[in-house]
Amino acid sequence: MTDINNIARSYIELWNERTPSRRREMLATAWSADARYVDPMMSGEGYDAVDALIAGVQQRFPNFKFSLIGEPNGFGDHLRFSWRLGPDGADSPIKGTDFAVLKDGRIRSITGFLDQVPQGA
Repeated sequence: MTDINNIARSYIELWNERTPSRRREMLATAWSADARYVDPMMSGEGYDAVDALIAGVQQRFPNFKFSLIGEPNGFGDHLRFSWRLGPDGADSPIKGTDFAVLKDGRIRSITGFLDQVPQGA
């Protein structure tokens, strides 16, 4: 059985990882090589593209950090969880919900929805 809590936590840790080599290791461990990420603002397929997306978000929001909102849930090879992005100790201005499709316990695809984004973000 897939541990959805562990997958969601690892996903958030990946988006917070600032060391590129460590981030690549995390991708290779938790994502399939042909995994795809898509949300209303960006998309990419494969380790290089997903890593570049994460680096871009970190560059744009250097003092922000991702964290889970509530508990993830799922069934079969499908997982849903909500997250927030903001500075430590303050309300997060950016919030979203991601849907993952898993294959053999690894992320095969992520479809992200932005639930709250301030203008100009």
